[in-house]
Amino acid sequence: MPVKVSVVIPVYNPGNYIEDCIASLRRQSLPPDEFEAIFVNDGSTDDTPARLDAVAAETANFKVIHQEASGWSGKPRNVGIAASEGEFVMFVDNDDYLGDEALERMYDYAVANGADVVVGKMAGKGRGVPVELFRRNHPHATVDNAPLIDSLTPHKMFRRAFLDRIGLRFPEGRRRLEDHVFVTEAYLRADNVSVLGDYVCYYHLKRDDASNAGFQRFDPVGYFQNLREALDVVEKYTEPGPTRDRLFRRWLRNEMVERMRGKRLLNAPEDYRKELFTEIRAVVVERFGPGVAAGLQPTQQVVAALIADGRLDDLVAFAEWEASVTPKAAPDGVEWDGGVLRIGLSAELASRGTPMTFPAGGTAAPIAGPPASVEEAVDRVGAHSVAGFGRATVDLLLRERASSAQYFQPVEFTRETVPAEGDGRVRLVLRGTAAVDPATAADGNPLGAGLWDVFVRVKLGGWTKQCRLGPVPVRGRTATDAGVVGGQVVLPYWTTKQGTLALDVDAASERLELGRLTPGEVTVSGSRVEVPVPFHVPGDTPVLLKFARSSGGVSAQASGTLRPEGSAALLEAELPVGDLAGAAWRIALSPASDAPEPRFHPLPFAVRVKAGRIRVVRPPRPGARPRLVRRARQLAGRVAARLGLRGK
Repeated sequence: MPVKVSVVIPVYNPGNYIEDCIASLRRQSLPPDEFEAIFVNDGSTDDTPARLDAVAAETANFKVIHQEASGWSGKPRNVGIAASEGEFVMFVDNDDYLGDEALERMYDYAVANGADVVVGKMAGKGRGVPVELFRRNHPHATVDNAPLIDSLTPHKMFRRAFLDRIGLRFPEGRRRLEDHVFVTEAYLRADNVSVLGDYVCYYHLKRDDASNAGFQRFDPVGYFQNLREALDVVEKYTEPGPTRDRLFRRWLRNEMVERMRGKRLLNAPEDYRKELFTEIRAVVVERFGPGVAAGLQPTQQVVAALIADGRLDDLVAFAEWEASVTPKAAPDGVEWDGGVLRIGLSAELASRGTPMTFPAGGTAAPIAGPPASVEEAVDRVGAHSVAGFGRATVDLLLRERASSAQYFQPVEFTRETVPAEGDGRVRLVLRGTAAVDPATAADGNPLGAGLWDVFVRVKLGGWTKQCRLGPVPVRGRTATDAGVVGGQVVLPYWTTKQGTLALDVDAASERLELGRLTPGEVTVSGSRVEVPVPFHVPGDTPVLLKFARSSGGVSAQASGTLRPEGSAALLEAELPVGDLAGAAWRIALSPASDAPEPRFHPLPFAVRVKAGRIRVVRPPRPGARPRLVRRARQLAGRVAARLGLRGK
């Protein structure tokens, strides 16, 4: 069968970090005879070469190419392209991994849309990844209608015939930003680019030892010379005007302005800070006209103006002020509503922990020229923040703790200008309610089992900042009862360490607080039992009950129903009385009655059946008898020792 996708993995001394990459390739839903994995070992000096040879020997669609160290990833990727047999080529770094259905979904999406390039949704574990680009699918994306230019890493799928037709390959040698040069040209010359935003295809990881190539300190002279090559590509394939300015803006913003802002600038050693500033300013003055900086946010415009004016000391002072600015998101109610979790919130910016205040009147006049002082720069930002408050937004995202995959949730919000106390200034507050439907919250799919943290993303005053929702004083407590939705148990709770909101999906046990039920709350009528349980259900919900002898060994099951009753639910079930004769039977509840492997939660009572009658009792403590026996033996041993009887 023809190979659909060739996965090219440049490899250099990854150690154990390559294991997740290998495992994810083996888990792909695309059949093994429809894709190949080409590992290009670029002179690794650890145990990786032998490991790759062993993997390839046991996996028919895995290949290994060994070569002398070239110094960077460009050459091994090119070698992989030359060896590839697939219709498409996908690039993966040796310390990252793919979603299980990534290759199949990306290939099908490419074929359906006639794409030369497919950009799959990314999740960053300790690394920044584009967020806005993946809000939705873009079957026909361009640099004009989508923020493609925000994603310049090579971790995408490219049509091999397209790469050959335009002669596109990676720059080689020890250098930086070879991916920017490659991907930018691909975007500008492709017949179509498609963005797959509804499935996490690529997991981009920061190593625990931070030894990823992209995290190493770089030589500013070489780095910004390589950056000029990416700008050359833009100039070659665009005309002067708004499109070119918008593309250039990406490098001005990400590679220059952001390095001269806030904690990132302040954390750089002073000598290195000066080197960076010198090289950045040279590119800004040499390559960027006024239209490039004009499209930046106000804070970024200030930084760009100070760079162009050669004022490093003022940049440092402005960074010290800006580093104090943080988002603040407070919860305002968490409750279930017909199977949807509604989360109220308010969000604003704070400085040194105190809500920021702004001048009551603002102006949106363009920032013309550099500010005369840092104080004037701060005033400009404040005035623009007020004038642009009508464009401020707030989003709520759910982030899976295990994978860092995150998903936007719908939010309805209002903007409020709140008078500050005493000084005629105002606070800019966003208030909203998010609607989280666990059955569709992961881009139309159910949330996966595990823990999900709730984040709030604020765009206000030229900043885009993200923080957890909270904290609240009652840490470690539930925020509201668990909801049983779509066969899953979803428990909102406040985290123990930070007091911020999180969701526990099908992983909770003690947090469900079923232990607060008492036998006295159980109603028995013949073989029928009813008991109120602290769950929210949107309607009658079928459940499964499991009965187990306290002594172990025998079990029985019965169906039941959770019915809405006030703010909780009423569990109703017909017990299999004929199967429950004899000793006490513990009861466990599974709200997902049709799951392949139902997860059961123990209830804090048991039943005894005698002469056809049901009696509800407290269950024996697990392991009580063995513990008593052990204690008795220990006591007997101590007594014997005191009497001198041991060993006689």
